[in-house]
Amino acid sequence: MTGAVTLRAGLPDGLRHQAAAIYWQAFGGKLGRVLGPEAVALRFLDRVMRADHCIAALDGAGQLLGLVGFKTAEGSFAGGGAGDLRAVYGRWGGAWRGAALRALGQEVDDARFLIDGICVAPSAQGQGIGRALIEAVCAEGRLRGFGAVRLDVADSNLRARALYERAGFVLDGTAAIGPLRLIFGFRAAHRMVRAV
Repeated sequence: MTGAVTLRAGLPDGLRHQAAAIYWQAFGGKLGRVLGPEAVALRFLDRVMRADHCIAALDGAGQLLGLVGFKTAEGSFAGGGAGDLRAVYGRWGGAWRGAALRALGQEVDDARFLIDGICVAPSAQGQGIGRALIEAVCAEGRLRGFGAVRLDVADSNLRARALYERAGFVLDGTAAIGPLRLIFGFRAAHRMVRAV
């Protein structure tokens, strides 16, 4: 990593808008048809992000460089619920969006600590921040008593998969998403696991 980067548990106050923007830059291509348009998606993300379900990477001035979210039995970093979807998208809009997101997967893995997205600001990519966030979330999983960390990556995201493999994750299975590919823009999700 170049420059002074601090990793901290949780999302600092005042950085929710930055976090929503970075998350959308990373996942908007996959979630755009369901959560878009962008301005509405950012409003939804700002509403549902759980500051206590992530690790943030900050520069020396306290600006957000990236984050890694995770899931627990209490919820996920960027999940939200039916009420949140209705509040932002309306009754009908919230209903069909909720059905699509539930069909994609809402599970918690009792045996492995689940990552709920890794994203790095475009201006900070290629500086080792993604790798540092991976190491931090693996350490968090170990502290919480898990023997392994798991993430899912779209089959079309070759760059992310290569990063995860370099960080010690191995393929643990692939699940086709069937007709949902027409909504989310990828055909299958690779389940990757790393022992901690």
